[in-house]
Amino acid sequence: MTAVRREARVRVMDEITLQIQHDEESGWLVASWDSPDGSGGITTQGQDLRDLQHQVTEAVAAYFDEGEAPRRIRLHFVSDPILVKT
Repeated sequence: MTAVRREARVRVMDEITLQIQHDEESGWLVASWDSPDGSGGITTQGQDLRDLQHQVTEAVAAYFDEGEAPRRIRLHFVSDPILVKT
C-alpha cells in the first residue's frame, strides 16, 4: 500500500459511527457498523449503555489491526418515532 493510500485510509478511519438499536425481544442494546469497503463489520450488544460502551470498545479494538483503530467511536441511537392519531 502506498503512503498516500495509507494516509487516506487512516484519515477515513479517524472516526466510525455505530448504529444503536434497542432489541425489543431481549431488551438489550445492539450496536452495528459496516465497513465502507464491504469487507465486514462489527456487531455487538450490551445489557445497558455502560455495558454496550465496554463491548463496543473491545469489538473495535479486535476488528482493527494494531495502530489502525479509529481514534473516536460515535454511537448513533436509531429510534423510530411513533405517531399516535388522536
